[in-house]
Amino acid sequence: QDFSEDTYRTLMAADSAVMVIDCSKGVEDQTKKLFHVCKMRGIPIFTFINKLDRAGKDPFELLEEIENVLGIRSYPMNWPIGTDRDFKGVFNRTKKQIELFDDGNHGQSMAKAVRGDITDEKFRKILGEELHNHLMNDISLLDLAGDKFDLNQILNGNLTPVYFGSALTNFGVEPFLESFLSITTPPRPRLSNLGQISPDTNNFSGFIFKIQANMNPTHRDRIAFLRICSGKFEKGMTVNHVQENKKVRLAQPQQFLAQERVIVETAYPGDIIGIHDPGIFKIGDTLCQDQSKLQYEGIPLFAPEHFSKIFTKNSLKRKQFIKGITQLAEEGAIQVYRRPNIGVEELIVGVVGALQFEVLEYRLKNEYGVDIVMERLSYRYIRWIVMNNFDKNTFNITMDTLIVEDEDGHPALLFQNEWSIERVKERNKNAILKEISFRK
Repeated sequence: QDFSEDTYRTLMAADSAVMVIDCSKGVEDQTKKLFHVCKMRGIPIFTFINKLDRAGKDPFELLEEIENVLGIRSYPMNWPIGTDRDFKGVFNRTKKQIELFDDGNHGQSMAKAVRGDITDEKFRKILGEELHNHLMNDISLLDLAGDKFDLNQILNGNLTPVYFGSALTNFGVEPFLESFLSITTPPRPRLSNLGQISPDTNNFSGFIFKIQANMNPTHRDRIAFLRICSGKFEKGMTVNHVQENKKVRLAQPQQFLAQERVIVETAYPGDIIGIHDPGIFKIGDTLCQDQSKLQYEGIPLFAPEHFSKIFTKNSLKRKQFIKGITQLAEEGAIQVYRRPNIGVEELIVGVVGALQFEVLEYRLKNEYGVDIVMERLSYRYIRWIVMNNFDKNTFNITMDTLIVEDEDGHPALLFQNEWSIERVKERNKNAILKEISFRK
């Protein structure tokens, strides 16, 4: 419920992703949606199965769930020895060693590791006969019937390396990070309208994937987060803002660690920097040094799942209300829709997670001095319409479907259920209904 569209957009800037799965819950709904974004981009996905020191599902059941629900094969890099109160540690398949779990240690020191062949008698003494036999059977089954380690398949996003551990006690976290660094790639080429742009290209380029206003309430600042794709960034350099066809000087670049800000002198491909935004940048914009026609692939609008009508309580605050809604929409914190031929008096806001409505209400009140009324709507799905000569008066919809326009004027449909989506598809064979749209 606390997901925001920022969660999805961050994956558009990443070169690899870590998927954390609760061993008692398995693959959750939001995990499926985030995985879809990773799959769409073809980036490597590393899986960490967490809370092994608690009661949970059988490890083989979890692997089967990953493969059946997400459609990706898996290769366990380590394997748990016991679960819940009987959890003793993991067997590291790469290093051929047992890493012992100490729940009272809380990761304050490195896990004790015992090397050797899994059939060694010393392992039987450490684990006990029952756990040792169980471990040998599990590893034998994985070796015979499981997928083989294939680096190319991992880097192409077709095979996920799986790690077991307990993040709360720090067990398994350090070995996971070491393995992650050894497998994952440096910054990869990025798709643009001019083809793949290599990070080794001399000319600086990057794209905006996040905008955040009022990070410092005292100064009312607005920061655009830039993912560097090629070349070398230097403080104070002048670059092309491609979408506006203007030159801009990047004078005060920053990097963030929680509330701490540090001025950046230089940055390289893969780095994320924050630049001051006087209101000219939009999510998906390209900045580059010499190539004025370069544009990186757009960042999609991800489908919200919760919708509300919103109004201002005080009509005298209408100007501040519109300003706040506009800026929050530019940040990507919300998506705004209008019914055709109806003005800003009736706005519909869509969000990915329901708690974003509370964030919206809080920010409008504290940053713009506006109190709002929200009327929750029963719609749960949105589909963007792609067709020639769309006409809202002749488009055949169901009684419980609503036609709206997004901020760029693209027509879209709000649905209450999947049945209505299928009926509309059947009635309008010449239309394509898409779950994802792209900003202009």
